[in-house]
Amino acid sequence: MRSIAILNQKGGVGKTTTAVNLASAIARMGHKVCVLDLDPQAHASLHLGIGVASGSESIYQVLMGEASLEDVRHEAGENLWCIPAHLDLAAAEMELAGEVGREMILRDAMEVHGEQYDYLIIDCPPSLGVLTLNALACVDEVFLPLQPHFLALHGLSKLLRTVDIVSKRINPGLKLSGVVLCLFESGTRLAGEVAGDVHEFFGQGTSEGRTWSSAEVFQTRIRRNIRLAEAPSFGQSIFDYDPNSNGAEDYTNLAREVLGLGLASKSPEETMAESAAA
Repeated sequence: MRSIAILNQKGGVGKTTTAVNLASAIARMGHKVCVLDLDPQAHASLHLGIGVASGSESIYQVLMGEASLEDVRHEAGENLWCIPAHLDLAAAEMELAGEVGREMILRDAMEVHGEQYDYLIIDCPPSLGVLTLNALACVDEVFLPLQPHFLALHGLSKLLRTVDIVSKRINPGLKLSGVVLCLFESGTRLAGEVAGDVHEFFGQGTSEGRTWSSAEVFQTRIRRNIRLAEAPSFGQSIFDYDPNSNGAEDYTNLAREVLGLGLASKSPEETMAESAAA
């Protein structure tokens, strides 16, 4: 199983949109994918049309040792499952504060039920607390969504330092492997300048030996697209909501890069059919 945490401590950069639509694109290409929502806001769950009512089981019960991942998962489409979040997760930070090995709870749960998927994609909360540490302890890779604004780069060093520390102390196999530029406006000078800065930063030799030394800035740019913003309110991925939109095309291409297939020149629907047949 390939396990990926979608992580940025800054909100509003396309983190949940990327987690849900990248997972949906990979699932439509014939791979078994699970989206694990670790954000108390539960936006990834809602994006996939899964609402967890008060009293229903979610990832919160898994972290509290009251349920297994198998108990709380929901089918969200063909080849696609979701382990939903709930607002109760907001209390998990305090409730787990005195728990021995609290950073390893999710990894232990995943060892029991995780290997049935080809891909695990975790939508992390916009913070670097216990929930995020649990995600980093159980995945092999981190994808970093970045908005091409200078303020979006603020705090990047702290995030990279956190990934480095987790790699050294908890999860030696952890690495930052991909950077996704989201909400991209190709016609602006600022977007081009920031994209250039990001490429330069991750391409410089000073990162040698770090967890991000082999990080790839994906060629695909996720363009600012109103259809991507509308899809969550209908509880659908962009492929169900508007498969002919720029958003569907961009996330298809991103999925192809993640799978090592190269960028597509065909429509998203043609690409999905071709990948499924293969």
